[in-house]
Amino acid sequence: MAFLSLFDALSVRHLVLKNRIVMPPMVTLMGVTTERARAWYAERAKGGVGTIIVEAVKVELFQSGEFEEALKKLAAAIHANGATAAIQLFHANVFNGEQVAASAAGKARTVTREEIGQIIPRYARAAEMAVRAGFDAVEPHGAHGFFMNQFFSPRTNKRDDEYGGSLECRMRFGLDVVKAVRAAIGKAVMFYRHTPEQLGKAGYSLSDSQQFAAKLVQAGVDVLDISPSTRQGEGQEHAALAAAIKSVVKCPVIAVGGMEDPKAATAVLQSGKADLVAVGRQLIADAHWANKVAEDKLDEIIACKKCNQKCFGHLGKGIPIGCAENPKSGFEYLNE
Repeated sequence: MAFLSLFDALSVRHLVLKNRIVMPPMVTLMGVTTERARAWYAERAKGGVGTIIVEAVKVELFQSGEFEEALKKLAAAIHANGATAAIQLFHANVFNGEQVAASAAGKARTVTREEIGQIIPRYARAAEMAVRAGFDAVEPHGAHGFFMNQFFSPRTNKRDDEYGGSLECRMRFGLDVVKAVRAAIGKAVMFYRHTPEQLGKAGYSLSDSQQFAAKLVQAGVDVLDISPSTRQGEGQEHAALAAAIKSVVKCPVIAVGGMEDPKAATAVLQSGKADLVAVGRQLIADAHWANKVAEDKLDEIIACKKCNQKCFGHLGKGIPIGCAENPKSGFEYLNE
């Protein structure tokens, strides 16, 4: 098999990932508690992906027994089809109905120190419930300018308290969340998604992220999910950024961007730039990409053309995602 490295197992704590292929968290607008969502994720597990990171879920949703039961069904559907189940956790910049941010911007006011003290335990509670529901891993979302990433970036963090100013202080919110999650989930696995550099005026550097990465691992992170901004292009450039983070930590690192090319993904693994590769839009187009690569049936792959018509396009319209190349994508629940 030409792409053997993609199908090597990897141990993380007690967990064994059956291969190096990760489905990254991608918003679907299907709702994670629905039959449609369960069928969507189950099909991609059936298609050979080793690890599925379920799309970002608001930490505020992790409250009721009904929600936990729905999560149990989702985790079970992923496991039943052979994949490891992880779930991404994020804060939606809303506190008690008001828009908040690390520092005031637009309609959002600055989140207070007291509110931060209430938000951090919400991550811990969400993580604990997810693990109790059967998820193998949780992933705090610290990337792409969302709430946690706003604290890390000097562009969006203008605070003058212990959560702002110096790099050490800008790291604090993310580290506090990680420590709280680690205490809540015990020996379960924790991923952390981070954007490695923020280009342009008043952003942060790759060196800043290297220092942060080392601290995250010390605080309890097991896998670093390195997700550059889509504005930085595709492919090997992304892998180089993952490699820069990998150079300062001993934990596994995920590279994303251009990994739908099996040759490129294999080269990234063999060169040691990353330990895992994330394949995103290609798995929207063809849930069975991994199996087809494993079976050397590359000519049967429904290729993602990166047209963004029914993935990002549908998100913009507020409707569940699909694929212009594959009319069955997003409608797996109708075939059950």
